[in-house]
Amino acid sequence: MVKGDRQRGFSLLELLVALFVVVLVTSLVTLNIGSGDRDILLQAAVEGLADSANYALDEAQFTGVNYALAVSMEDDQGQWRFHFDWYEESPTGWQPPTGSKEVFAPTVLPPGVVVQLELDGVAEDEEALVANPAIPQPQLVFYASGETAPGAMTIRETKTDELLWRLEWDLLGNFQALRRGQSADEEDL
Repeated sequence: MVKGDRQRGFSLLELLVALFVVVLVTSLVTLNIGSGDRDILLQAAVEGLADSANYALDEAQFTGVNYALAVSMEDDQGQWRFHFDWYEESPTGWQPPTGSKEVFAPTVLPPGVVVQLELDGVAEDEEALVANPAIPQPQLVFYASGETAPGAMTIRETKTDELLWRLEWDLLGNFQALRRGQSADEEDL
């Protein structure tokens, strides 16, 4: 063999390093895509709750019937999942709404988040949120007079306690969904 005639190509070590890099990049992309799904589902759920709450207050004033939102949590294979169910007041107690079923559809948050509910400046006890489907206990009532108890709901990442969303409302039921606790204007700064 002449000194200038070397074989061209990649060594086994170079191929293994290249393969390792490809696998590493692929797994990182897959992890990021999976976490993005939860963020999108959570955003849709929170914004949907705010929209439904605003509608419930308008509907209560229009029809003269009180509406309510029950926040509950259920154990789903070792993880707590938070549920939001709508009710309307009837002579026999709280019943599922008879109209606007698509607006008042139950909402379930994706796993991995924890909800803290605060009404009139007082945090609701988490144990009180454990679901009892036989006796609905709505925490938030939308009165036909156009009022509701002012409050807030924070949604945090279970593992890191990072604030993901904050839903705030006043006595007149002006609901705002705040990503990371900030309005869209504050996020842009």
